[in-house]
Amino acid sequence: MHIPIKRSRTNQIFGGVIAGLCEHYDWDPAIGRILYVLLTLTPVFPGVIVYLLLWMLMETPY
Repeated sequence: MHIPIKRSRTNQIFGGVIAGLCEHYDWDPAIGRILYVLLTLTPVFPGVIVYLLLWMLMETPY
């Protein structure tokens, strides 16, 4: 099962997940990363687990 959103090839720091989501929705990747880090710091949002799941489910850009 794959998500039809591709990870970013050119604008990646770790896996290109957040940048791929931002490119798909025409957002600024820097703001997307800041929002994701802020969400990850809250105790309700399991940020690392969600990132790893998205990394495995998103299509590769190659």
